[in-house]
Amino acid sequence: MLQLRPNCECCDRDLPPDSTDARICSFECTFCRSCAEGVLRGRCPNCGGELVPRPRRPAEKLATHPASTERTFKPHGCAQQASPETARGRTE
Repeated sequence: MLQLRPNCECCDRDLPPDSTDARICSFECTFCRSCAEGVLRGRCPNCGGELVPRPRRPAEKLATHPASTERTFKPHGCAQQASPETARGRTE
């Protein structure tokens, strides 16, 4: 079962369980749409996997299967993706 993590790992933006802006990789690293599409260019900075829209759990299921409350904040991953060293050689 997905953890439905509560925030973006890059910018710490809140991502409630019903958010349409949440993006995840296959390891459930979680990012907001802005960070995922902008800085990260659709790739997870932790595993290199594709970032896709996170499914939303129906509200009636959240009572028995609540979303995670544990926040993960790793801004260095986004900073590395945005740095000139990692962008070198890429064509935009």
